[in-house]
Amino acid sequence: MGIFTEGITVKCSPQGVPLQLLWQEKWWNVAADPLCWYQRQPWWEQQVRMPPGDGVGKVDIRIWRLQLTPEATRTRGAERGISWVTLDVVQQRPQNQWRVIKIHDAVEDVLKDQDSA
Repeated sequence: MGIFTEGITVKCSPQGVPLQLLWQEKWWNVAADPLCWYQRQPWWEQQVRMPPGDGVGKVDIRIWRLQLTPEATRTRGAERGISWVTLDVVQQRPQNQWRVIKIHDAVEDVLKDQDSA
């Protein structure tokens, strides 16, 4: 599949859990409890020296796996047979930007079908 990233807008609960996101000009609702884990980032490949206190978001990144359903009032996804999609997203800190880092294979097939229709 290759390396992929795409900026998105995410609405979160007060505890920081994703609830809704704007992806490919459509709003999607988080359909199930999201999975969350941390992954060690190879910061030493990107920076030779990291100043003290500058490690937030550079050593470990927080990844969320989200199962999403299209928001019926803002997307034609339900009409086109899309019932849910699964994405992996990352929250980049400290700037609090969100990016899609993986679209699971079944979603890619659905998006290809949409583009050809």
